[in-house]
Amino acid sequence: MLLVFLLKGIMVGVIIAVPVGPVGVMCVRRTIFEGNLAGFVSGLGAATADAVFGIIAAFGLTVISDWLLGQRWLRAAGGCLLLFIGARSLLAKPQAKLASPPDPESLSWYYASTFALTLTNPVTVLVFLAIFAAVGLSGAEATLGRAAILVLGVWVGSLLWWLGLTFGIGFLFRSFEPRHLAWINRGSGVILILSGAALLASLVAGRMG
Repeated sequence: MLLVFLLKGIMVGVIIAVPVGPVGVMCVRRTIFEGNLAGFVSGLGAATADAVFGIIAAFGLTVISDWLLGQRWLRAAGGCLLLFIGARSLLAKPQAKLASPPDPESLSWYYASTFALTLTNPVTVLVFLAIFAAVGLSGAEATLGRAAILVLGVWVGSLLWWLGLTFGIGFLFRSFEPRHLAWINRGSGVILILSGAALLASLVAGRMG
């Protein structure tokens, strides 16, 4: 039975990770310009944040989820972080060939930035609550052991998605020409900036409404 919950958790982790958003754009960009390891570590940060949301939802930590959902500054921080990373991307000069592997300090930044950015979207907790109920984690089935296994599966599933995505993109990188890299660099930077601006604008509109 626990194996069933583990498999369900893996499925949930993949479902949560698949939608392409700002975090996905960041991971793809870093994979292309910094290498597979940089992209994977970025994905690991996002997977860890997903696991945190999974823990909150699976163990019924409503006090924490209610607090997170009420913190507008979290989303504002996420918007500012997107603007910063997007501007940095636009100003960076893409290289035709990968430089030396990223140092530990850079990898720490890649992990922390995607972890923090994913956490600034606490609405994900509600998605987990709905999905967990759909896969059977409710009522008598909602034991601590099953909840823990389900969360572990979420982390593994999310990690598998980012592993496949980053190494798949890394393989395709070999066919990219310098002009392609330039457009990818500009496009990813613009997407991140627009995402950050849209998030901040929605907060301002909500405040005025």
